[in-house]
Amino acid sequence: MKIKLILADDHPALITGVKYELSRVHTLSVLGTAQDSTEIVNFLSNVECDILITDYSMPRGEYGDGMAMLSFLKRRYPDLKIIVFTTIDNFAIASKMRKIGIQSVLNKSKDVDYLITAIHAVHAGATYFSPTSREQPGRVGPTQAIPPRNLSGREAEVVRLYVSGVTINEIAAQLNRTKQTVSAQKRAAMRKLGIERDADLFRFAYESGFSASAIHAEDIDANVRLYPNTGV
Repeated sequence: MKIKLILADDHPALITGVKYELSRVHTLSVLGTAQDSTEIVNFLSNVECDILITDYSMPRGEYGDGMAMLSFLKRRYPDLKIIVFTTIDNFAIASKMRKIGIQSVLNKSKDVDYLITAIHAVHAGATYFSPTSREQPGRVGPTQAIPPRNLSGREAEVVRLYVSGVTINEIAAQLNRTKQTVSAQKRAAMRKLGIERDADLFRFAYESGFSASAIHAEDIDANVRLYPNTGV
């Protein structure tokens, strides 16, 4: 089953870029996009969503923006998990968001490479705050990338790629192995880690910092691809 997402931002170019990047990840499904709080509530009233990824500042909506909007959404949809993807880099505001139950705050000018990891971590029940922030409220992003000692090098490599959003077929092609071999190595790694579900594998990777080295080389220039000529 895919993680069902709604994207909200008042910059259409940014939404287009983020939606394209997330559509490339086999575990994610973008159900719709919104440009203000009115559209967010309309979507949430009509579709079942796992995670809302939203900007902090989106004027003109019926339900406001910023803390007022987020507080309203948490009251009306208490089971909804929310990632705030914003240019605001303020420790005090991030702390307030955490206190009202926001699971993740990322800086979209710095943390775009962490968005996919944050989605999987939040879906698995973790919280994920900006790894680039000097002061993180509570749990933070990955700070190390040391593979567990009981995994072989090949098993660790497969896990790192998988939790970064690469499919089994893509890993097989990238590493020049068969799909069956890659699947067997993933299963062996999960067995050694005592993990049965993919969601728990993503959570382990986040909480241990194991996913920190899992970003694709092709994603290093993600900021350029996500925000071409927009100045966002």
